[in-house]
Amino acid sequence: MIRVLVADDEPLIRAGIRMILTSADDIDVVAEAADGREAVETARSTAVDVALLDIQMPVMDGLTALAEMGRAAPDVRVLILTTFGERDNVLRALGHGGAGFLLKDSAPQELIHAVRAAAAGNAYLSPAATRHVVDTLASPAATARGEEARRRLAGLTVREREVLALLGEGLSNADAGSRLHMSEATVKTYVSRILTKLDCDNRVQAALLARDAGLESNTG
Repeated sequence: MIRVLVADDEPLIRAGIRMILTSADDIDVVAEAADGREAVETARSTAVDVALLDIQMPVMDGLTALAEMGRAAPDVRVLILTTFGERDNVLRALGHGGAGFLLKDSAPQELIHAVRAAAAGNAYLSPAATRHVVDTLASPAATARGEEARRRLAGLTVREREVLALLGEGLSNADAGSRLHMSEATVKTYVSRILTKLDCDNRVQAALLARDAGLESNTG
């Protein structure tokens, strides 16, 4: 079972999310929180796989809680859930190590899919959030980011660059292994090595670096 923490200051929202997630036979909402500080403390004391954090919460907002949770409970995968799709929120969530970002008006099945993806170690961006990221990559600042990304990728081996390129396409470890004729465990080892070399907290950050650098896969 995927153990989930839901953090939102509105009880009705929490109840709705719980109802959606528990309709899936592999997901269990094991805890709830009404503010960011409570979410961090709950993640520290409760066995949780995935945390859903609202951005707009009292005491501590979701983005601050995300950063705190990265220190207090680093194994918990965090999805940011909000009604606000501003570009800065998306990029801050990814920059703080979030496993994904989706809007509250997402379809129920999308919410379930996002939780499953996060639990499996994959990143998830809602279509709306993806558009914000793409817009940012196309901005004038993208040139400077591209140069910095290429500098950081210079230390990777050829094989590591191949794996990173597939991360940039959003592939899971299993799918990347299939493309590269490697076991899922081997790909996982490469991903860990890549994150260390690039000083990235998670796959999303590494994938964005790959995109910034213009890294493309040569496998079909």
